[in-house]
This record gives sequence, C-alpha cells and structure tokens, in this order.
Amino acid sequence: MTDIILIINAGSSSIKFALYSPGGQRDTLVCLFRGAIQDIGARACLRVSENALRHGGSAAIAGEAHTHEAALQQILEWMATLAPHYRLVAAGHRVVHGGMAFKAPIRLDRESLSRLQDLIPLAPMHQPHSLLAVEHLLSAAPELPQIACFDTAFHSTMPPVEQYFALPRAFAERGIRRYGFHGLSYEYIASVLPGCMGAGASGRVVVAHLGHGVSLCAMQALRSIATTMSFTPLDGLPMATRCGAIDAAAVLYLLSEPGMTIEALTDLLYRQSGLLGLSGVSDDIRTLLDSDSAAAAEAIAIFVQRIQREIGSLAAALGGLDALVFTGGIGEHSAPVRRAICSAAAWLGLSLDETANAAGAICISTADSRVSVWIIPTDEEQVVAQHTAAVLAAGSGGGAQNTGRDG
Repeated sequence: MTDIILIINAGSSSIKFALYSPGGQRDTLVCLFRGAIQDIGARACLRVSENALRHGGSAAIAGEAHTHEAALQQILEWMATLAPHYRLVAAGHRVVHGGMAFKAPIRLDRESLSRLQDLIPLAPMHQPHSLLAVEHLLSAAPELPQIACFDTAFHSTMPPVEQYFALPRAFAERGIRRYGFHGLSYEYIASVLPGCMGAGASGRVVVAHLGHGVSLCAMQALRSIATTMSFTPLDGLPMATRCGAIDAAAVLYLLSEPGMTIEALTDLLYRQSGLLGLSGVSDDIRTLLDSDSAAAAEAIAIFVQRIQREIGSLAAALGGLDALVFTGGIGEHSAPVRRAICSAAAWLGLSLDETANAAGAICISTADSRVSVWIIPTDEEQVVAQHTAAVLAAGSGGGAQNTGRDG
C-alpha cells in the first residue's frame, strides 16, 4: 500500500487538489493524480488527471457540486475508490491569510483553526472555503495530520517601508498592514527561476501572477521585496471580479448611499467589479478578447494600463528591472495580454519576440532585450506538498488514515 498526501487548494469558485507520494529519493515527492472541480454553484464536475509519468489520461466523474462542501465530499468519495492501493497519511491546505501570527506552515488543531477563522473578514472569498475543507476532514478523520500553508508567508520578508500604511502606528501593531498574497505561487516561481535564468534569477525580477486573482511581486535574491496586494486580496490591480485599488473616500461615499450595506458593498467590490464590472460582458479575459464590445476592449485596456503602471512602481522599488515573469492562467495562456503588457512596458527595456510569445515559449524576449521576459507555469500544490512533507518529517505527523474512511 502506497502512502499519499492530499493537497487541497480551495478557491472562491473551485477546488483544485493533488495526491502526492514520497519518491524514490530523499526529500522528493511524486504527483500521482491531479484534479479540480470548477464553477462550484453552477454545473461543477470533478475532473481527475493521472500523472503522465504513470498512465496518462484524464476522466470526468459523474455528479455535480453546488457547494464547496459537496465538492469536497465528491473528491473524498472518489479517493475512497483508491483505498485498496493507497493510504492517506496527511492533508495539506493552501490558506490565503495567515495574519501576523502565521509566517510558516503549521499543523492545524482546533486552536489554530479558530485563530484562522478570525481572519475570514480579510479574505472572505477564499478563507472560509479553505477552513471548511479543514473542518470537513477534521470531522471525517480527526487523527489525520493537516498542515496549513499560507499565501501571506512569502511576503514576510518585505521591508517595513513596504508593510505599513500611513495610519497611526497603533493600527499596524493591531495587524492593519500590507501582507501580500499569491505567496505560494511566487514561492514556486522563486524555486524554479534559477533553472531558467541561472545566476540572473537572484537579480531584480517582477513576477506577474495573472489569473482570476491578479497581483505582481518584486523579488530580489529570490525574496519578496514588494507586492501589489496588501491588507486583503482585494487591493492592487483590477481582477476578474475584484476592483483592485480604490480611493478609500470612494468607499466611504458608497457607504453613505441609501440602502448600501456592508454586505452589499462587499459584494460590489469583490464580485461585481474588475473586468466584469468594467466590461459588462464577462469576467473571462478570453471572452473579452473575442468580443466586439467597446466596453470589453476598454476593460482590457484598463487592465493592461494598471499592470504596466505597477510594473514601473515595482521596478522603482527594486532600483531597476532585469526580468519579467508571467504566470497564472492569463499570464501562462494569453499571448495577446502578454504582448500588450510588454508593449506598454517597453520603456523599461523589454523587447518581445512575437514568434516565441505566440508559441508560448519559456523565454519570450528577443536576444538583445535588456530585460528578459519569461512564461513559467506555477504549481501551488507542489509547494504545499513539499511543506506538508517537511512538517511531517520534522515529527509533527500522526497516524495514517485509510482513504476509505474519508468517503
């Protein structure tokens, strides 16, 4: 029977997961299966892919999931079919917000779970779903070790000047400060960047994580120096449905409007804004690129403009720019968006190789470009798996649980 680790990455409308097994060498992990349930609340369906190094192929599992809890249960029921051959020994979770207290992976218990629940208002689209998965597994298999890995942890290396708002210092001491997010994605990019760039990976690099959520991170010596998101994942760049940076006085003004409640304002800023709100068409960049709507074109233009402005801001924080890296769903797959961003940021010394960009090559800058440009697919689940295995190896693990018990 093969021991496996379940990795859960719960988003606002999806759950991605992966199953890892220890590899043949020390400190290595092998991904056996990957899967996801997308569009939870609509016609969500579980899809599972077997690692190409084994048998390859993928399958769609019958049934729909209308809630995150139903989606998780569907995943566990599928895992129960593996019980004769695999034994679940731990679960690792991507948790978006760790606040001031959690700056490294931890083994979860009721106390730490309660402290993380206090942070739900700071990441209302993500934190509840991550913690729901923890609760569900805690009820199904209370002895199963569960490890939390935090998106905010990677940015704890930012200097104080990047962490403070211009508020009375007492508020920072209460936790109202810039944290940054997408940290597990940036951590993965930092881990593979030397293999792409060699010694240049330690230089001045901006990584653009462009997906449903959007942020940029300035790295030097493979550590976070500055980032665009701050106190919550709402700040920074326009996203699929999130507004990004907005004048605080505009929020105060909106609250003064008749009938505008905190709940309604939260829904407006998190779910009705961004590309969806600007275009009135869709939150999907592919749909907007195919649309002949003037508002769709303008939404893309605003998206690109804000990104190129923030690239300039992060280049200033770094004292220059040596490389730009695209990752995330849009960053990895949308050649038109990459082209538009690089064109707008050409003043920084970027020269795009159009053929390489269209082909989705790893390096998409020309040979004479002063700033190299890269496409590197991210893998948050791999980072969570590595941290989970490390916590277990350090002696924090417990007894194994058969996957059949989780069904």
